[in-house]
Amino acid sequence: MSSNKFPIIGIVTVFAIVGAFLLIRGSDDSDRTDSVDAAFAADMIPHHEGAISMARIAEEKAEHPQTVVLARGIVAGQSAEIEKLGSIYERLTGDRVDSAPADGMGMSDSDMGMDMDMSALEKARPFDREFIDQMIPHHQGAIRMAYMVLEDGEDEETVDLAEAVVAAQSKEIDQMNRWRLEWYGAESPAGGVPARPAAGEAMDSGHSMEGMNH
Repeated sequence: MSSNKFPIIGIVTVFAIVGAFLLIRGSDDSDRTDSVDAAFAADMIPHHEGAISMARIAEEKAEHPQTVVLARGIVAGQSAEIEKLGSIYERLTGDRVDSAPADGMGMSDSDMGMDMDMSALEKARPFDREFIDQMIPHHQGAIRMAYMVLEDGEDEETVDLAEAVVAAQSKEIDQMNRWRLEWYGAESPAGGVPARPAAGEAMDSGHSMEGMNH
């Protein structure tokens, strides 16, 4: 009778080990899904789509050729980044990005520069001034999002992309402000490039790194 107990004990042990492995694996997947890297990848896609929508309007309505060139660059550059962001999210989480929870970074539409008014942009005169005044806050939001990755991100590809976003969109903010000053007599009321907070400090928008939803 005692000899029959050993196979049963062996089976129970195997199931316990497998169960523990699956529990640990599931925990790891959850951690990756909730990481700032994955949240950035998911939230930056609709953010880029918003910029592309504004840029498409500018391609048709801009009065200055410089604005048209900028708009075309935004469409090309951010379309390519959308593809990369989707790939990053799938690699980090094992899920498609269209299944990602909304607002994973815990930032408001205002902080992300996502409260733009497409209707006002369509009807604006002069168009280029309104485009600048809406695109600069949008870029500022992308930079704030990228700062969160540079503070807490762990995935090298995501951190590299965040650095590229900060560099490219900071340059574009400076350029748009120079154009606005030259064409309309003043820089945008939205201001310039957001300052990068020191480690652990709040964003200039009032957001801290601890604001990310998990």
